[in-house]
Amino acid sequence: MAADLRNKVVVITGGAEGIGFEIADKYLQKGASITILLDINERLGEDAVKKLTTTYGKNKALFIKCDVTSDADKVSKKIFDNYKVDVLVNNAGILNENLLKKTIDINVTAVVEWGLTFWHHMRKDKGGNGGTIINLASIYGYRVDQFLPIYQASKFAVMGFTKSLGHVANYTRSGVRVVAICPGFTETKLTDQPPIRDMGQNDEFEKFLKSQEWQKVEAVGNAAVDIFQRAGSGSAWLIEGAKPIVEVCK
Repeated sequence: MAADLRNKVVVITGGAEGIGFEIADKYLQKGASITILLDINERLGEDAVKKLTTTYGKNKALFIKCDVTSDADKVSKKIFDNYKVDVLVNNAGILNENLLKKTIDINVTAVVEWGLTFWHHMRKDKGGNGGTIINLASIYGYRVDQFLPIYQASKFAVMGFTKSLGHVANYTRSGVRVVAICPGFTETKLTDQPPIRDMGQNDEFEKFLKSQEWQKVEAVGNAAVDIFQRAGSGSAWLIEGAKPIVEVCK
């Protein structure tokens, strides 16, 4: 499929920095009408809008302060009252093995709540225009090692949600495509000395991290464009070491 980002209204959770901001930038480059950035950090959100409007012009970016774990109903209503959304990027996430409940709340429950809310808004069989939901999973959504078991569990859940909601039967009925991005090791605040549980393998984990193929957030932003243009509903795509995207878990 050849999907076009021109004139699309895009909502991005965790959009004030890192991968979320990079996706906003790349989508505006490709002609998106507006990127609506949702983030809990007001200062970073306002700075992000300034950067994007300086580059792309007035009314190309909007920031709404938002806690993805509690504000889905309130913030989505505010958005739907003013826009017909074409794309949701479920990007907000956490990497902290010492915060089990918060990890599940942000990485799983919020992804499901926001995904379902926007899916119902977009679905053609209920008066919507169709659209795309992109969930940020991870290589840890389908690979397994002995590190980060809580984070890995959360990203496996994202993959299951993506594949079920994005199933061809749901897509055919609703016109809403649901796909996942699986970034490899990417340089962000989340991956800068991530807190881990003491499982007796701290030294091994440090060596493991140093041995990985790291990439910049720009690589994930570019991948998000390619995936939007190419991906079928229910599919998941790897971006690792800034190499071309590859479909995984067929």
